Amino acid sequence: MIDLTEVQPRRGERLGVRQPTPPARLDALSRDILALKREMKAVILAHNYQVPEIQDIADYVGDSLGLSQQAAKTDAEVIVFCGVHFMAETAKILNPGKVVLLPDRDAGCSLEESCPAPKLKALQETRPDLWTIAYINCSAEVKALSDVICTSGNAERIVNAAPKDRELLFVPDENLGAWVIEKTGRPMTLWKGNCYVHVEWTHAAITRIRTEFPDAPLIAHPECIKAVRMLADEVCSTEKMISYCRQNPACAFIVATEAGMLHRLRKECPGKEFIPAPTENCMCNECRFMKMNTLEKLYDCMANRAPAVELAEDVIQRARIPIERMLEISARP
Repeated sequence: MIDLTEVQPRRGERLGVRQPTPPARLDALSRDILALKREMKAVILAHNYQVPEIQDIADYVGDSLGLSQQAAKTDAEVIVFCGVHFMAETAKILNPGKVVLLPDRDAGCSLEESCPAPKLKALQETRPDLWTIAYINCSAEVKALSDVICTSGNAERIVNAAPKDRELLFVPDENLGAWVIEKTGRPMTLWKGNCYVHVEWTHAAITRIRTEFPDAPLIAHPECIKAVRMLADEVCSTEKMISYCRQNPACAFIVATEAGMLHRLRKECPGKEFIPAPTENCMCNECRFMKMNTLEKLYDCMANRAPAVELAEDVIQRARIPIERMLEISARP
């Protein structure tokens, strides 16, 4: 394990308590946003962790892999990405000639911040034998230094497809990387980074909620720590959570991932109950970065066509190669 000094997230630290918007105001904003979307010939992409009102107005709601695929094939003139910074960057890399808007420029990610490109480059220079697999939760500069990108939904497939004669480096999520090692048996060097949301769940907190709801299967994201993953009935990406809950006959599920996922699960699996897995400190674990995007900011960014994501051409060209490699591997039968 590479022991790097943990980098605390910087984007979004000014964020305070999010105040609810009155329903009438939400309805008016939604109508205005849809009108702007038609006028701009835009597509609205939203991650599963976005607030419900953004999910409900989006053209596509999904996980990182699904959003990457949508970004790669859209014919819209403008991409409005309701997620965090690295996701909008990915859309720009795949659509360099299009305008890509992000409602809040400061919506970052603790995983992205944990892996600065200069530190990764310095390691690669001392270890030229390493073949770098980067979890999509990283900056465009880190993608440009990588051999292939992966998401939580395809990480196992990507690692299995990696060259057998190379030493693998997995960045930046050590928990996802450890889970992939368990699934594939493929040894990898793991970067010391994590999602600050998913490491909040503990073995003790999950044990207590499982005792309270003994018949409810536990579904957990692989960014959770091993002590939590070991208690789960299913460890999977957010998209796979939906298919698992549809197919499972259980009436209730305990969900150990960011709380925005509950809205999508309730829409996709009506009649079933979804219980947010509690941490030691709260009953509903939210990502402060994902929740920086609001319907008001979505409207403003479309009306002003800003903030727009801009990347250097050389970064786009180098980062596109490992992303397209991921998409090609993911499309294989």
